[in-house]
Amino acid sequence: MIDLTKPWPLGLDSRRWPLFCFAIVLGVALLAQIDIWASRSTIAWPDQWRAPFFFITDYGLSDWVLIPSLAIFILALLAALALKDLPRLAARELAALSGFIFLGVGVPGLMANLIKRLVGRGRPTEFEVSGAFSFQNVFNDWNFQSFPSGHTTTAIALAFVIGFLSPRLFAVFFAIGVLVSFSRVPIGMHYPTDVFGGVLVGMLGAYLVRNFFARRSWLFETLPDGRMVVRPFSAIPALFQRARE
Repeated sequence: MIDLTKPWPLGLDSRRWPLFCFAIVLGVALLAQIDIWASRSTIAWPDQWRAPFFFITDYGLSDWVLIPSLAIFILALLAALALKDLPRLAARELAALSGFIFLGVGVPGLMANLIKRLVGRGRPTEFEVSGAFSFQNVFNDWNFQSFPSGHTTTAIALAFVIGFLSPRLFAVFFAIGVLVSFSRVPIGMHYPTDVFGGVLVGMLGAYLVRNFFARRSWLFETLPDGRMVVRPFSAIPALFQRARE
């Protein structure tokens, strides 16, 4: 199991980043060897095999996470300005929580979209015309925004965001994220290398946001040994306790 309290995943530190970057390049190069085979083979599966993937893949849409979390963040901020004492503290805690969820998913998604436009890789739908390794850098449309997979980025980022907040739930959300990631290939939207890129952007983007919050003691705190853990909520539980009395 990944230790989510460490500053970066996979044992990364200042000494290991160059090796990690080399491993990414190597991973992309190796996966590229099966891109065409995996894409064309799974697209050719019978419709009844592919149907479940069209259903599960929508979990990777970001709107169902970003819109509610942003709305709650704004309402919590307004409540924090209007209320006093314990309700104000509870509103601040809720604002920090919703703000982290919004940024933890939104920032990796923004990163993925920027990379998509810069790389401009053609989707599998363009295979018959342009092949698997066709690119229209920067100035492109949806058909040439395949790398990395945005749905994968969202699903994996959300898994880590939830994991940072409640490590016990990480395995479940990560498993769902992996399933969503895999679904992008048989439904014909992405190649395996696109999915690999989405996993990396989603994971590292979520860590980047968590570390930003922890350095400012927002929602998280950094322990003396360097681990980053969520700060205990006090006002929200106290408010619920008061409501039950």
